[in-house]
Amino acid sequence: MANLFHEIKHKLSGANISIVLPEGTDGRIIDAAEKLQAEGIIQPIVISSSKKLSKNLTVINPETYEGMDDLVSAFVERRKGKITEIEARALLKDVNYFGTMLVYTGRANGLVSGAAHTTAETVRPALQIIKTKPGITKTSGAFIMVKDELRYIFADCAITIAPTSEDLAEIAVESAKTATAFGIKPKVAMLSFSTKGSAQSDETEKVVKATILAKELAPNIAIEGELQFDASIVPAIAAKKAPSAVLQGDANVFVFPSLEAGNIGYKIAERLGGFEAIGPILQGLNAPINDLSRGCSAEDVYKLAYITAAQALE
Repeated sequence: MANLFHEIKHKLSGANISIVLPEGTDGRIIDAAEKLQAEGIIQPIVISSSKKLSKNLTVINPETYEGMDDLVSAFVERRKGKITEIEARALLKDVNYFGTMLVYTGRANGLVSGAAHTTAETVRPALQIIKTKPGITKTSGAFIMVKDELRYIFADCAITIAPTSEDLAEIAVESAKTATAFGIKPKVAMLSFSTKGSAQSDETEKVVKATILAKELAPNIAIEGELQFDASIVPAIAAKKAPSAVLQGDANVFVFPSLEAGNIGYKIAERLGGFEAIGPILQGLNAPINDLSRGCSAEDVYKLAYITAAQALE
């Protein structure tokens, strides 16, 4: 874990990346912001109306923000007639909408929220304002799973409940990009309860089709499926179950066939396997917006701010 963040900090040194922390009434957010400010690698921007915060922090109060009229105009334009100026001004009282507009208008490079808000409350403004990259139909949520020197990517563990084959292919390619951004040469396993036709059902065929589509989207990335988890991670089992597969028990990016599988899988790795789960990292957006767990610690906020800043460099 220390090595991962050492690498990220080295990469960010001198980049002058700013990260919005909208939940400035939460003590965990303030603690993380003060730690980031003291290090001087990332510039935290805290959204708060409190006058009691450290003078060393950059704090923006939406109620007195001089650039509010500009944000309102940009918001109305971005929504292309779906909201009026009055509605935009009302929505910008919401700290997540306000913070997301700071990112959209270039006043900040990324945003971390969710300590005191639901995933929907964090993601909705991002989808409406930041939106997905050209060619990307949906955002997805990945975790970096870290234990000692081991680093894996698990996706989608946070957003897409019942992904289609097309969704899974997109998630695979975006997850490979996430892996690359964090020093992992991607080897992508499309997971199932079947390995290379050992079982057949609508669920397994969905993953088979997703694998074909993913390889078409990214022919230069090592992608294999459908694979059971043991065949994706244990060389001896891969040699027996999938001897001709591109991956031979050396996968490091795992694409789960459904949200329930992904969510359960990462929590088992975290709670029983001793891995630290960093994320979810929202993939496919035009700018990095990331979601915290409401049970997060100040250290979680601090780490996700660095992950978000690293995404902003890509």
